[in-house]
Amino acid sequence: MIGVAINAAGIVVGGIVGLRKKQRLTATNESFFKVAMGAATVFLGLQLTWQNLNGSIGILFKQLVIVLLSMTIGKLIGQLLQLQKCSNSIGKFATGKISSANPSPAKFSDGLVVAALLACASPLAVFASVQEGLSGNGFAPVFVVKAVMDGLAAMTFVSFFGWGVVVAAVPVVAFQGTIFLLVGRLAPTLERQGLVDSILATNGLLIFCVALIILNLKKIKLADYLPSLAVAPLITWLWK
Repeated sequence: MIGVAINAAGIVVGGIVGLRKKQRLTATNESFFKVAMGAATVFLGLQLTWQNLNGSIGILFKQLVIVLLSMTIGKLIGQLLQLQKCSNSIGKFATGKISSANPSPAKFSDGLVVAALLACASPLAVFASVQEGLSGNGFAPVFVVKAVMDGLAAMTFVSFFGWGVVVAAVPVVAFQGTIFLLVGRLAPTLERQGLVDSILATNGLLIFCVALIILNLKKIKLADYLPSLAVAPLITWLWK
């Protein structure tokens, strides 16, 4: 759970810096972080996909077809489950809380809820946790990108909600840690069946899609694609 811990540290550090600094990042700094995170996400996503596509030309083609089929079917399932609508609702709830923020006894709890919801609702939370769960004792480097994203968000949120934002690191660890542990329990079985590569290849392409959103290159309803990670091993198993 190294990556999960790094993510939590990012929230804590970002929140503390925001409380002490009392001023937002300049437009130049925001642009720098945005480009840096986008570039890192492009590299990490494509690297993960490439590392898990292997074999002859025929096998590579089959693996690519599995990834694309998984994303297509996964998106249809996500649309039926209205995952993106649910994610959008969380975003609207958080925006409403920020807009109505004012000094009150509920300020601490509002900060905790808003920061935790936004950090956990990000599809990257699932992608990174799944990758780390399948990596055994390693960690998912993309968690570093998410730590920076959540840290920057925490710097902004603390000006509205105070210390509650910092404490949001606890439920974030609980959420992502649960996914990590569940996937980790399944990993040996998936490995024996030869199903891990397809999950990670699909996961890498989805992480790459996160970069397109960060860089404002394309709007993608990424939450709808979450079921793709479950569809990929199923198609691989059926197509043996």
